[in-house]
Amino acid sequence: MDLWRIALEALDSLASNKVRSALTVLGIVIGVGAVIAMLAIGAGAQNTITGSISGIGTNLLFVMRGGNDEVRNPQPLTLGDAEAMRDSFAAPSVIGVAPVLQGSAEITFVGEGDIVAAVGVTPEHASVRNVEIAEGEFINEIHVLGRSAVVVLGPDVAETLFGRTESIVGETVRIEGQPFRVIGITIAKGGQGPTNEDNQIYVPMSTAQTRLFRRSGRDHVDMILVQALNADAVTAAEEEISAILRNRHRSDIGEDDFTTFSQQSFLEVAETITNVFTIFLGGVAGISLLVGGIGIMNIMLVSVTERTREIGLRKAVGARKRDILLQFLTESALLSLFGGLIGIVLGWALSMLVGAIAAASNADINPVVGIDAVLMATLFSAAVGLFFGLYPAKRAADLEPVEALRYE
Repeated sequence: MDLWRIALEALDSLASNKVRSALTVLGIVIGVGAVIAMLAIGAGAQNTITGSISGIGTNLLFVMRGGNDEVRNPQPLTLGDAEAMRDSFAAPSVIGVAPVLQGSAEITFVGEGDIVAAVGVTPEHASVRNVEIAEGEFINEIHVLGRSAVVVLGPDVAETLFGRTESIVGETVRIEGQPFRVIGITIAKGGQGPTNEDNQIYVPMSTAQTRLFRRSGRDHVDMILVQALNADAVTAAEEEISAILRNRHRSDIGEDDFTTFSQQSFLEVAETITNVFTIFLGGVAGISLLVGGIGIMNIMLVSVTERTREIGLRKAVGARKRDILLQFLTESALLSLFGGLIGIVLGWALSMLVGAIAAASNADINPVVGIDAVLMATLFSAAVGLFFGLYPAKRAADLEPVEALRYE
């Protein structure tokens, strides 16, 4: 018996029990749709997170105070450390250095207010962190030297205070009760949570030191951002700034009182976390596909019982064991295939729905339906159909013709 004939007979058998076949297919549809939707959401979340990190620059290093647990009383990072890193002879792989003071501050304007992340910066911060200005200007050297009471607002802060993000330059806001003149608004980058740069404000480093943040030393900073020549020079830049800090802090190798992180390390951690997240979601969704496979086995066992006399008759007129096995395997495979194809459409629709809901909620998640997810779900659904159809098919093929003909 050729495969085409077997397929036609399988379709005819499934069509004779439309409702039962449809309900069986539904389990596979839900399983495949859930797998594709979950993988698409996971991929979208990964792209969003890694894209946000990469947007800062893959050649960026973060230098922070504190080394391993064995180092006691680590020296603080200072403006002098940042200046030493700008030495082109000691650090030829470094093209930008931006010390940072960080904290939170209350900002108000005519009764409207919020607690936001406040950052004390130098003019180099804009180029090192890829901060772009939508209106006005960023902090410059004159502002730092003059300890000017000026501020650059993130677009979310501007929206909260003024209800708009345009025509704000020149307005006066109060930060911790002190008047500051708005000199610029940054371009929206998008983001959520405590690291959302759109919900930050920037003030001159000297102003932050004297008016907003109290540190044990006047030249102490919380972090130093270092920009390498390019992504390939990150390792060399890390070694150079480590050597500079060891010399300035008089610490031995292995006893560093500072820690450096690169964007690449953040990317690797983020990708690892999102991969685990995606696999977890796919695994949870795969359970429903497994349940759908059990449904196929159940229905095929019922079908074998109902068609026992038919099987006996076919064997009596010459059908081989292999023919009966192929017949029932084809039926289970077709159920899985139909369910898989419809499930692909359902998964795509679900992922688009999630994307629309995320967009409406200002969450930057764009689900990505990849061809790999589609192929994996389709092949897995076919494998489920064959696996769970194998036992009923073998049971049908093993029936003795005489016993099958006697079955009532």
